[in-house]
Amino acid sequence: MALGYLVGAFFFAAPLEAQVVSTRIWPAKDYTRLTLESKEKLEYTIFSLKDPERLVLDLETDELPPALAELSTKVAADDPYIEGLRVARNRPGIVRLVLDLKAEVKPQSFTLSPIADYGYRLVLDIHPLVAVDPLLALLAESEKRRPALKPSVARLATIVIDPGHGGEDPGAIGRRGSREKDITLNIAKRLKKLIDEEPNMRALLTRDGDYFLALGARVDKARAVKADLLVSIHADAFKRPNVRGSSVFALSDKRATSELARALAKDQNDSDLIGGVALKGKDDHVKRTIIDLSQTATIDHSLRLGSSVLKRLGTVNDLHKPHVEQASFAVLTAHDVPSILVETAFISNPQEERRLNDTAYQDKLARAVLEGIREYVAKHPPRPLGPATQVPLPVALRN
Repeated sequence: MALGYLVGAFFFAAPLEAQVVSTRIWPAKDYTRLTLESKEKLEYTIFSLKDPERLVLDLETDELPPALAELSTKVAADDPYIEGLRVARNRPGIVRLVLDLKAEVKPQSFTLSPIADYGYRLVLDIHPLVAVDPLLALLAESEKRRPALKPSVARLATIVIDPGHGGEDPGAIGRRGSREKDITLNIAKRLKKLIDEEPNMRALLTRDGDYFLALGARVDKARAVKADLLVSIHADAFKRPNVRGSSVFALSDKRATSELARALAKDQNDSDLIGGVALKGKDDHVKRTIIDLSQTATIDHSLRLGSSVLKRLGTVNDLHKPHVEQASFAVLTAHDVPSILVETAFISNPQEERRLNDTAYQDKLARAVLEGIREYVAKHPPRPLGPATQVPLPVALRN
């Protein structure tokens, strides 16, 4: 059997007894992530084989622990990229993982040091050769709605909804075990459904499943679809369990407006470290929080949007503060997209955690956010795109 091209080889000074204690696979249309968590750093080599397409991951270890042995059972039938997976001892000191692929892919591997509840992690991200285009997906979905649009609507307002956290990054965890990433996705899906029912709006989710998405990628998606607004949904925690109430945040061009705003911004910006991003040099979120003069108007509109949403949230829940707060949230740094971060409630508060798990309450929160967005869009309707910025429909969607 001839070897295919070498994807990459990485070597770390690690003992042979380094043991894999946990394995996870996160499939999504954007990419599939495979994570191996271990007690010590894993030394490994990765390469590709063709005819048929495969990825081979050789781990330098003498052990084949249960966490590795059962990995093949975690491949979902509908995984976009992995057809199957095999694990076995290949030779003394080497355990080999072979991933049978559905098509040629673009892999990326890196390691992460212990953080939060995680030990060492070896991460393998399997990307398609051609990245999923969020604009094409949005155009295709909007085309289905074209007959229902009112003739007076010049252009649909594009609202990007960002469910916080996901995949390796669970976000905050309540005392009852509720995970922020699950609650945010549920509320975001409900909000998308409501927005798509509006005659002058359309919505796109940055993630529609349980997988990790870097903060920069969330901002990039919003800019790729020329979003009019970005709304990031969260249900965070604070060190004191009695802290409660809904909040809305916008980007700050100065200091955070409160201790809580500063702490929440730090927690959210650290999501890249917990979820797992191959960082090079300075943290990407640090670069993205450098604000230039072009963002002044955007921040002003973010505050207007935030005020409308906060007012509506006050009809559903107590407000933590009666005004929009500000801090350096990396996910809010698109310089041309008014963006807000909504803390629906505090999952660290036992009473609010219970309410956040109630589907009827999730509906109320989603509807309150919709009403705030609707009020803002009525005052600031989207401008028609000019010839230089008009995005044409793909040929397949023009008829």
